[in-house]
Amino acid sequence: MNIEYSYEKRPTTEQIIELYDNTGLPRPTYDKERIQKMFENSNLIVTAWDNNLLVGISRSITDWVWSCYLSDLAVRNDYKKRGIGRKLINLTKSKVSEQSMILLLSVPTALEYYPKVGFKKQKSSFIIERAEWKIHQ
Repeated sequence: MNIEYSYEKRPTTEQIIELYDNTGLPRPTYDKERIQKMFENSNLIVTAWDNNLLVGISRSITDWVWSCYLSDLAVRNDYKKRGIGRKLINLTKSKVSEQSMILLLSVPTALEYYPKVGFKKQKSSFIIERAEWKIHQ
């Protein structure tokens, strides 16, 4: 398996939606326009490809010198436990440099993963929740 990582290669919105649905990442994948805007407004995206198949993605918003919010980290289910998520995190970190911290909000199913790849759990976080989106079946 030869995974290609890229800062430049951009997936289509359909490829992103398919990846998120595959991973179970709770994103509004029924709303193509919203997913598209999420990516258009992100300024650091790293992708992982197995030929033309999108197998992983890291999507961040950063100022490049102080903080980087890792908004999404997703790896296709049948590609997990191969170091792809760790590599996407490392490529994100190398792009923003040592001056910047990386922070994220974890989905409950990944709470045990992030300490294994170098994140420290914080107790000083606060959030104003978004309005709940309606899930369309």
